[in-house]
Amino acid sequence: MKSIFSIFKRGLEKTTTKVARTIGSIFTGVKAHSAESFDELEELLIAADFGVPASLRIVGEIRDRYERGAIATNADLARIASETVKDILRQRARAIHTGEPGKPTVILMVGVNGSGKTTTIGKLAARFRADGRRVVLAACDTFRAAAVEQLQLWGERTDSQVVSAKHGADPASVAYDATQAALARNADYLLIDTAGRQHNQKGLMDELAKIRRSIEKVYPGAPHEVWLTVDASLGGNVLNQAREFSKTTGVTGLVLTKLDGTGKGGMVVALHQEFELPTFFIGLGEQPEDLQPFSPEYYADALFGEEAPREE
Repeated sequence: MKSIFSIFKRGLEKTTTKVARTIGSIFTGVKAHSAESFDELEELLIAADFGVPASLRIVGEIRDRYERGAIATNADLARIASETVKDILRQRARAIHTGEPGKPTVILMVGVNGSGKTTTIGKLAARFRADGRRVVLAACDTFRAAAVEQLQLWGERTDSQVVSAKHGADPASVAYDATQAALARNADYLLIDTAGRQHNQKGLMDELAKIRRSIEKVYPGAPHEVWLTVDASLGGNVLNQAREFSKTTGVTGLVLTKLDGTGKGGMVVALHQEFELPTFFIGLGEQPEDLQPFSPEYYADALFGEEAPREE
């Protein structure tokens, strides 16, 4: 069985190649690090979509430690960078908000087209079912037939009930019915899929608000989480998505997808630095086990080529 850290390491390989190995090339053979070396490191981190604030913080910490004589090798430099990233990521970490005792935890998934919402819901269902939890899936993307079919396949694969309706039905009505079904079946989780939408499509954004109201009519206090799925391959461009969705839909957390296919893995740090939003899961490959609970420690160590930490 693959270790969890090995999944992180493999999934972040492209970003690690872009960052960790290039760090070595900047400082290799240099007895004294110059201002130009640190400027080049800043540019590298920004190019890997760490964002300007996080890049300045990481390089500032490295420069400070170097001037105090705490950095003698490239391994020291990578270790300091990893520690700084962990500090940034830990500030937002928290447990998942859950439902009332004996009632389901309702998670509403939102995001732009192609960000991986439906696949992520399926993988979450597989994870929760493997833990012995009862799961209901709600197919509230009623405008894309393939989305309903895809969710139904995940329902069959994970032995989870899927609540759906005919093509073009009111998504809020489906959410209402699914919430009733989850309560009636004593489900542990209700995972709600929604249609992909751009953050500037006011009508579709208003639809999300209607879905939320329908859920709360049946189950006051729900949804307990609203997770924005973010395609990591888009790099820094996702900052605008997170900003606008947070304003209009009450986003409470992030799920980062497609990290394995990009060298822009630093954008996880940029998102954490700019928004007070935790990342709950990250997608590091195609298989269900490649959707992993987010670990600041595994992420930062894999990103900068550190050795595997001790696993339980």
